[in-house]
Amino acid sequence: FLGVHLVNGTNEVNHIKDAVEVIGQAFTRLLAKESISNPPTECKDTDSWYHGDKVYEALIETKLNGETGQVSFSQEGDRLNPMYEIININSNQRAMSVGLFGDKDKVLGLRMMVTNLTWPGNVFVKPKGEKISRDLRIVTLKEKPFVEITRLPKDGQCRPIHPAVHAFPCKNGTQDYCCMGYCMDMLAKIAEKVQFNFTIHLSKDGMFGTFEKHNGSEKKYWNGMMGELMSKEVDLIVAPLTINPERAKDIDFTKPFKYQGLNILVKKNQKDSSLGSFLQPFQDTLWILVGLSVHVVALVLYLLDRFSPFGRFKLAKSDDAEEDALNLSSAMWFSWGVLLNSGIGEGTPRSFSARVLGMVWAGFAMIIVASYTANLAAFLVLDRPEAHISGIDDPRLRNPNEKFKYATVKGSAVEMYFKNQVELSTMYRNMEKQKQYLTAEAAIEDIRKGELQAFIWDSPRLEYEAAHDCDLTTAGDLFGRSGLGIGLQKNSPWTHEVSMAVLDMHESGFMEQLDNRWIRVDSRSSCPESNSAPATLGLTNMAGVFMMVAGGIVAGVLLIFIEIAYKRHRGLKEKELELARNAADRWRGNIEKRRTLRQTLQKQREELKKPNSVSKQPSPSSMHATTPTTNANSLMVNLESNNTKPISPFYRRPSLLEATTNSDCLPPPLPMGYQPPGYVPARSGRTVTWHNPSHNPDHLV
Repeated sequence: FLGVHLVNGTNEVNHIKDAVEVIGQAFTRLLAKESISNPPTECKDTDSWYHGDKVYEALIETKLNGETGQVSFSQEGDRLNPMYEIININSNQRAMSVGLFGDKDKVLGLRMMVTNLTWPGNVFVKPKGEKISRDLRIVTLKEKPFVEITRLPKDGQCRPIHPAVHAFPCKNGTQDYCCMGYCMDMLAKIAEKVQFNFTIHLSKDGMFGTFEKHNGSEKKYWNGMMGELMSKEVDLIVAPLTINPERAKDIDFTKPFKYQGLNILVKKNQKDSSLGSFLQPFQDTLWILVGLSVHVVALVLYLLDRFSPFGRFKLAKSDDAEEDALNLSSAMWFSWGVLLNSGIGEGTPRSFSARVLGMVWAGFAMIIVASYTANLAAFLVLDRPEAHISGIDDPRLRNPNEKFKYATVKGSAVEMYFKNQVELSTMYRNMEKQKQYLTAEAAIEDIRKGELQAFIWDSPRLEYEAAHDCDLTTAGDLFGRSGLGIGLQKNSPWTHEVSMAVLDMHESGFMEQLDNRWIRVDSRSSCPESNSAPATLGLTNMAGVFMMVAGGIVAGVLLIFIEIAYKRHRGLKEKELELARNAADRWRGNIEKRRTLRQTLQKQREELKKPNSVSKQPSPSSMHATTPTTNANSLMVNLESNNTKPISPFYRRPSLLEATTNSDCLPPPLPMGYQPPGYVPARSGRTVTWHNPSHNPDHLV
């Protein structure tokens, strides 16, 4: 053990002698120049002594060789050139003077008898000691705004973005980068004050460090930057490393270079309206029921008016009644018209039962439309984004639903904070079930995409992100306050010097400059201002309505083509039906003609049965005249009587006269103007079978 002791520090008599001598010489010189007023003597006096400053200056200017050695003072009144003796505690626990330290001939010096020292372990041999290298190895990791990395240019020179910004080469395995940021500027200042050189490399696994088991072993180890420092691969951790009790057990921390807390980063809720925003006032189920009700009411109105004895269908048949009758199409038009509050010019129900239903439907439509209008105003005009998270005690964090996800970085001090806090253990278990993030960049990117609803992290980083992105903001107050420090090996000889450099930078305002340069960057001037006043409706709010109108136009155009195609198809059917009706009319005409033929033949038979008509033999021309001529259609005549006497030698026996269509059949060549008895003129396309005694019984013409 070594200590120092002021020489003659315990000799009060000599110190009093020197003090009186200093006062005497000071007043002697002062009174020789001017008179001195009396100082205030009352305890309650608040006025300063007019000559007090002059007395003080005279005292500190006094110099003498006194009983305690050379006596002189600094401007602050401290004694200069003191002499200290070096005290060593020996093996017998006795204090021994082994040297002197002080000014001699205005030179600060140390005179020590090393051979008389008792070293630790009660040994008298001087230990070899350890040489302290001033080339330090530093590890860091990418964490905006504290450390930002860029690719190293081809010329191998890191160029800072600003003259006040420092950029240093750093390695990540075999890749070369340039590191800059808050911590790099701070490191440059510390190296300047403490006088050391350094090399930088990035963390191997990109983690701060957690104390956990590895490879199935029972023993726990530190990973990340903490593991590299514990294994003495590096000398310092210069990064936003949170000071906590778990880490402080195994490494040394400097004084905090920044005080911070935890905060929550969320994405601002935008008021972007979707195309279906005009449908928001009602749920999907209600919209389906309203649409179904329209068609059901239209069908019931049609049926009531159709079967009611007072409906138009039961009125006397007239053109007006038929035109005003409530058909299904008119009922549908009426139902939609009442719901949409449009004028109904025609097709209204006539029966009392249908009108009662119409009044009830009108009341239903009034309530639906009024409710829709009120809710539409609330959704489109007064609708505000959902309130941000109020803080760490927000119910959405304490009892989240399946759609609300929040997280922090795995293996970080924030995760350890939630793990060790009993009241936050539920949140820690919820975060364990969610997606695990190894870096803050990945979590912040998911916040932007909307895949993560809240990210809990150090406030400086979140403030930086919120300042650079108008869509992000921090929610609630800070919690879990802590400090960020530089990590060193346990009992490192650099701990005190680096800590003193950090404190000096705080006192000089250098840290405040770094905050303004890297963290408190105001980039929100281009962000739109939030306004709590009701928003004016724009195209984004009503785009769905215009899309609906466009859809109606397209539907109308498609339906007109369908109607045209249907009309053409229906016209062809009507032509076919018209031809069928014409054929049926011709058939009925033929039936009437056959009936007339039978009646005519019947009359001829009756006339032939008379006695005075037997001797009369009709001439061929008369025979031909009495034979009915067929038309272009098929003709069949059944001669029912077998007792008819022949009217000429060529009279055919009772048979079936049949005409069929055949364009190849022509009558036999006969003399000009000659027509044999029993001949029936056949037009083109007909065959006639008839009987002639002078020819074959069945001669086909």
